[in-house]
Amino acid sequence: MPAGDAVVALVAPAGGGVTSASPTPATPATPATPAVSAVSISAVPANASVPAPAGVRTVGGSSDGLPAEASALPRDAEVGASAASGAAASGAAASGAAASGAAASGGAPSGPAPYGDGAGDFDPSGPSQPAYLHRSDTPWSILGRIFKARTRALFHRAGQRITQRTLHIGVSARIFHPEPDGVGLRGKTLQYLEESIAHWIMSRDVIVFMIPTVAQQGMLHYSNIRLRDYASHLDALVLQGGADVSPQSYSLQTTRPEWPGDRVRDMYELELLHAFVEAGKPVLGVCRGCQLINVAFGGTLYQDIVSDVPEAQPHVADSYDRHRHAITFPTGSSLAGMFGGVERAMVNSIHHQAVRTFGPDVSVEARSSDDGIVEAIRYRKAPFVVGVQWHPEFHRAGGEELLDCTPLLDHFLRAARETRF
Repeated sequence: MPAGDAVVALVAPAGGGVTSASPTPATPATPATPAVSAVSISAVPANASVPAPAGVRTVGGSSDGLPAEASALPRDAEVGASAASGAAASGAAASGAAASGAAASGGAPSGPAPYGDGAGDFDPSGPSQPAYLHRSDTPWSILGRIFKARTRALFHRAGQRITQRTLHIGVSARIFHPEPDGVGLRGKTLQYLEESIAHWIMSRDVIVFMIPTVAQQGMLHYSNIRLRDYASHLDALVLQGGADVSPQSYSLQTTRPEWPGDRVRDMYELELLHAFVEAGKPVLGVCRGCQLINVAFGGTLYQDIVSDVPEAQPHVADSYDRHRHAITFPTGSSLAGMFGGVERAMVNSIHHQAVRTFGPDVSVEARSSDDGIVEAIRYRKAPFVVGVQWHPEFHRAGGEELLDCTPLLDHFLRAARETRF
């Protein structure tokens, strides 16, 4: 109903009936309860006023066509009738008001619009969803997307760690044992590495650590650190060259007293090697390191090539790292693949011992071209455990004639990055 129209409802004491538009005034002589008289809203033109009968007060209508209070009451009437009759009269007046409002607005109901768009997307019994969510979203679908986002972030951080953190490469120590009656440093046990091996590894922008020997019952200081702790914290191991491997380490007797080898270093490096292999970390053996890998997995050595293989060419000379010979790669050798499929190459030769019998799961990777002496091996049950009899760290200084061993170093470091966890 338009604003300004008034609804006049005449309510008599309970017990009366609803009549037509013409009100019937109460008769004092009649003891009966006055009847309820209501004006039909549909018969009242817009902006028309309806006079209230004598003795009745009116209450102005509200904007939605419904009386603001309990309609109009006779001034002196005593409301003592039943509540049900009054409720029926009030409901009738409200129904008439709603019908009049619909007619005045062209049949469309008035009042505030309902929530939502009528598609059932609003649940009045619970909180509404934020506007930025999809209508089809559920708590489980939101939880799934959160889990995927967190997983992607974790893999991203792990990928950065794998590809960006600088590699930490351990190098076994050479050991200088005290000399009899030695003075100063010559009377002390020294652990050191040869400079060229460290610089060769560092040429690929990695960090090098020399791994010292450990002793639970040290002569001066006690420590709980073990070699396996180095295997846990470093990414790979290089076994550098040095003194002979003791025949005791592969259960043989020394054939010449001047070749006793270094049993102390053998025990230290054998434990270190197995710790890295068990941790799944790569190992590269150089010269003595190649021989130690074979011994570690059950192989034996020629204690002296000249004595044990008289027909062999010299593999050591006074020229040291400038002494060289050719090698060949057997069919299927992984080293041949590393070096671009070459069949023959030139390397330096600085050793008087060599692999004699192979340990189980150890295979040959290169041989000396002229005499067949083993020059490289691989332990097949590990991702990367390779030994070369020559010294790759000296090759660049030896000239272009010598094999460029950068591919060997790169394969070793790639394996270290892939197995660093």
